[in-house]
Amino acid sequence: MNWNSSEFIWLDWLVLATGVIAIVWAVYRSIKKDKEKMQGADSQDYLFGKGEPWYIIGAAIFAANIGSEHLVGLAGTGAKDGVGMAHWEMQGWMILILGWLFVPFYQLLNNKMGKIITMPDFLKFRYTQRTGSWLSIITLIAYVLTKVSVTAFTGGIFFEYLLGLPFWYGAIGLIVITAIFTVFGGMKGVMTLSAIQTPILIIGSFLVLFLGLNMLGDGSITEGWSQMMAVCNAAHDGFGTTHMFHTDPADPMYPQFPGYVVFLGASIIGFWYWCTDQHIVQRVLGQTKGEDNGKVMARARRGTIAAGYFKLLPVFMFLIPGMVAFALSQKAGSGIVMDITNTHDTDGAFAMMVKNILPAGIKGIVTIGFICALVASLAAFFNSCATLFTEDFYKPMKKGMSESHYVLIGRIATVVVVLLGLAWMPIMMNMGNLYSYLQDIQSLIAPAMVAVFTLGIFSKRITPKAGEWGLIGGFLIGMVRLLTNVITDSGKAVMDGAFWEYTSWFWQTNWLIFEVWLLVFIIILMYIVSMFTAKPSAEQIAAITFTGDYKKTIRESWNVWDVIASLGVIVLCALFYAYFW
Repeated sequence: MNWNSSEFIWLDWLVLATGVIAIVWAVYRSIKKDKEKMQGADSQDYLFGKGEPWYIIGAAIFAANIGSEHLVGLAGTGAKDGVGMAHWEMQGWMILILGWLFVPFYQLLNNKMGKIITMPDFLKFRYTQRTGSWLSIITLIAYVLTKVSVTAFTGGIFFEYLLGLPFWYGAIGLIVITAIFTVFGGMKGVMTLSAIQTPILIIGSFLVLFLGLNMLGDGSITEGWSQMMAVCNAAHDGFGTTHMFHTDPADPMYPQFPGYVVFLGASIIGFWYWCTDQHIVQRVLGQTKGEDNGKVMARARRGTIAAGYFKLLPVFMFLIPGMVAFALSQKAGSGIVMDITNTHDTDGAFAMMVKNILPAGIKGIVTIGFICALVASLAAFFNSCATLFTEDFYKPMKKGMSESHYVLIGRIATVVVVLLGLAWMPIMMNMGNLYSYLQDIQSLIAPAMVAVFTLGIFSKRITPKAGEWGLIGGFLIGMVRLLTNVITDSGKAVMDGAFWEYTSWFWQTNWLIFEVWLLVFIIILMYIVSMFTAKPSAEQIAAITFTGDYKKTIRESWNVWDVIASLGVIVLCALFYAYFW
């Protein structure tokens, strides 16, 4: 038997089949045990989960973030542009803000409102009913545009390069399997699958990295790293792809990532995603049921600290292996053939590494972890969509129904999201580079979210109508920009006519600069509207006010080791920036 075969052989298929059966059994047992414990269906347990240990929370946050856009898109951008996109991944420090600042705040709202809140719940209470409803609409649209379709699309590419499956077989197959899993597994299933796949995914990805460097360095990992850095430093007309900031206008990457504004733009998206997005926040919201406030906050915070450390890994798990794949494509006999001007080639970088680098049998084990990652990530999106629809649309309209009825409606909502994701995929496939597309869409959604949540929490002067104007107005401006991106090929097309000439500042401005100015505009708009509209009620202000007793509970929920562990995340992020500056 050829242990170094670059193809899937019978041993890999046997390992893959055995692993899938074992995982299905483990998830089934976990769900069955949980249902027996619950003694019947409960819609909030189905949608949120409850009472998981801190390390499971951390793994769930990490797994919810890791999807096929990383296996394909992040590795692809590593092959094409090096560490240019690392700003969006080196954000363990941002998850700490969720744990230290937002977890206590969300717990405060849970206590005052008497239930586990969703993000729209907060906006409905702090601003207006319409604001919360619009957030649900925006979030569901964002999931279709940036989550479901992207994950299915990149999953199709991954299976095409790794297993030789036709693209649509892999994409649709992934969606169908995940939809079935989500319908029957709920959040408990997602949590269990996350715990199983996280160690496999981490170990497998680092195997790809180290074995790839070993091949590149002819048996030496350190020499392989030197070779990778040398090859990537010579890329892009000699400007290189091994630095985070591109300050020279002559650099081919400068038009996409102009100077230091890239850090600010990535932070805006990161703040929205890690601190206010239902998809991520749901991982900690579900831990707030039926326990002492201090214990809940301690466990949830420590879960986010663990996730902060996990979040340091994707750059090494996916992006740098993409850089290694590019360097190997320049090495005769590696088996990796890549043209970095062809995004389809670069998007297949990680799958090519798995196929050509890992020995027989290990390919099957690693593929199990990757399939689990794809399903867990996509299932988390489906579950969040079901949560938003059930809690924020259906329950207010159909009060007093049975818990099993609400669970059924959540499952139907999941199927609808699947169909919408499939419908959007053909359009998305014609919109250029995957990872750039993903971040571009998020840059148009994030500013309104950041402004409304931040000002709603930290400013008592912002009025309910100001929040409504900020969220709706910011989102509509972003969607107009998205429309012009489609029409003008993201500002690169030559557009004739007076209209396009006079509006060129709007559709030709760099996407990161546009994002920053959109945030500034929304903040100014909200303050202006607040000057002419009714002040928030005493009840609304009280909901965001920390009492003395609650501040004491927060202080007692952490210790010096939590602080030290958090500082460790920040130091490691800083060291990465220093090395790749």
